[in-house]
Amino acid sequence: MNKFAAEKLLDALDPQQRQVAEQVRGPLVVRAGAGTGKTRAITYKIAYGVASGAYDVHDVLAVTFTTRAAREMGVRLRSLGAAGVQTRTFHSAALRQLRYFWPTAVGGTPPQLVEHKAPLVAAAATRLGIATDRASIRDLAGEIEWAKVSLIPVADYPKRVRDLGRALPNQMTPEQVAQLLAVYQDVKSERAVIDFEDVLLLTAGMIAERPDIARQIRAQYRHFVVDEFQDVSPLQYELLSQWLGGRNDICVVGDASQTIYSFTGASSKYLRDFPRHFEGAREIELVRNYRSSAQIVSLANHLVRGMPKDEAAGAVTLQAVRAHGQAINFAIYPDDAQEATAIVKRIIELRDRGVPLKNQAILYRVNSQSRNFEDALNDRAISYQVRGGEKFFERQEVRKMIVLVRAKARTQPTQDVAEAVAECAAELGWTSSAPQTQGALREKWEALDALVNLAKDRRDEGVDIQTLATELTDRASAGHAIEVDAVTLSTIHAAKGLEWDAVFLVGTSEGLLPIAQAKTRAEISEEHRLAYVGVTRAQKFLHISYAKARAADRRASRKVSRFFAPMWPEQTRTKVTAKGVLGKPGKQGVRSARSEHQEFLDTATPAQKQTFEQLRQWRKEVSKLVSKPAFTITADATLSDIAIARPRTLRQLSLIRGIGRVKLEEYGPAILAVLRGDDPVGTARAQFSTDQ
Repeated sequence: MNKFAAEKLLDALDPQQRQVAEQVRGPLVVRAGAGTGKTRAITYKIAYGVASGAYDVHDVLAVTFTTRAAREMGVRLRSLGAAGVQTRTFHSAALRQLRYFWPTAVGGTPPQLVEHKAPLVAAAATRLGIATDRASIRDLAGEIEWAKVSLIPVADYPKRVRDLGRALPNQMTPEQVAQLLAVYQDVKSERAVIDFEDVLLLTAGMIAERPDIARQIRAQYRHFVVDEFQDVSPLQYELLSQWLGGRNDICVVGDASQTIYSFTGASSKYLRDFPRHFEGAREIELVRNYRSSAQIVSLANHLVRGMPKDEAAGAVTLQAVRAHGQAINFAIYPDDAQEATAIVKRIIELRDRGVPLKNQAILYRVNSQSRNFEDALNDRAISYQVRGGEKFFERQEVRKMIVLVRAKARTQPTQDVAEAVAECAAELGWTSSAPQTQGALREKWEALDALVNLAKDRRDEGVDIQTLATELTDRASAGHAIEVDAVTLSTIHAAKGLEWDAVFLVGTSEGLLPIAQAKTRAEISEEHRLAYVGVTRAQKFLHISYAKARAADRRASRKVSRFFAPMWPEQTRTKVTAKGVLGKPGKQGVRSARSEHQEFLDTATPAQKQTFEQLRQWRKEVSKLVSKPAFTITADATLSDIAIARPRTLRQLSLIRGIGRVKLEEYGPAILAVLRGDDPVGTARAQFSTDQ
């Protein structure tokens, strides 16, 4: 390409993205908020470097965290004229180098790479006499991965986990896990295999110990771009440092607010401390959010401001590009089943209004929450797909439960259905109290407990064990269909990097978000960031909800998540049915009007502030004409929401917090007139002067 073609690439970028693309030499850290076009910025940066002659396509290594992201980046680069640039995950790049240099560094063929640790972990546990099942093996494998990517020697493991207050799987002690780590290494050596973490460890060690190999690798890759840098582990950072070999032609991109994999060893400290590690590093923020409506962006900023200052260090304040959109819906439902039913009804309404099912998603904290939503979607014959986990009725423990329940139905058809299902669950390891741990063991318990609670509900409805067995079989069968146009059900973790027109963020109550097992300050902060990730997946429609009780006959003890309490509308703080709000507002999580107004002034655009003042002029005149205090007409918070959303119809206005049926009828037309540009004082007088 010529210089003119290279400059044309820059014309497609906003000012901050252009700054990223133009820096082709030296260290650069890009702090990119959700929806700000970070992938666009770095792909254009690489393409510009190639087009301008600063890079040779074979000199660049672009590192991502998933194969899907690497593939997408490669496609984009080819379309921009930069075919040939290597786009790989850390593991893919390291494995390629390890296999190539193994004959030189070690001799012979490299050991076999095992895709799954489960058989090795099971063998190590058996040698130590540790009882395991599928769920505990998965959790132990995760703990082994964490220790290895965190570069923790076996001898140091007990002290490190105690210092961190880390919950361990299978109720094991730190010393037992350390023993397992050592025996796991022995099992691998005996079988002449390596795991994925070994690929990174061996490659980093090979480069560090063999200067000749280091020179070859560093001669090939001269420029590095690393995406999702907030998710880098100590092991990945060590490998990256070996690749660089003291050089500084590196660009990293990340968002501290989206660090949600700390439990796997990821750390945002490398993103925050990048300028300390690379002298003279330039820092650029991408803040223009192209994904979400102004209301969603405002809520996301509220969440970031609510984080502890040290945890939010490096987080960006987003600026909405979309001027306005639908108001955010907040709802509280009596129980989980009614929450699911109401949300599916809303999904159907959106579909009928032109929002395809594939553009709608239900996001939750843990996989076991999917059951009620799968049931409700099946009841209305709405296709869905579960992302980041098996469908509820495809989980191994659920399939086993169905077999046991069917056997009960044949052998003990008169037994109380709730007692029968509880006995079946107990055979699979269920207990009446939840295990105080996260991971697969907890998810297994949650799934079994959901079936136990379902049986209790069905007993109250007069259902017997035979009828329930038939229902479970039918549910399992109905859940297998795969459709292209389908609602997505996903954990928030699995939704990272994705977006939908409409997002239903469910279960936003204490104990679910944050999860009950999150105890430490760091764990709570991680849950806070999860809430941020969930909110920023939405483009146009965002519905945030929780249920007061798990089931209709349970105590309504759940409370709104601490993350959302400060911005939760007062009129929905009690009980909400599918048709509306019931009861009087409570006081939980109420902000002072002054603090909320100051937040509006800090984030609003000049146009939004002007609209707010015009609405206040209208309210002041109405107050005089009807002899009522201004706050009884509309609150400042309501006016600020109207100024941001700028609704064009009464229907849109009705979605704004503080605008109920009575106020909509009395003041709605006048508010819309002011928004259209009519004189605020004249509008008030035209209505209320004639009324007098």
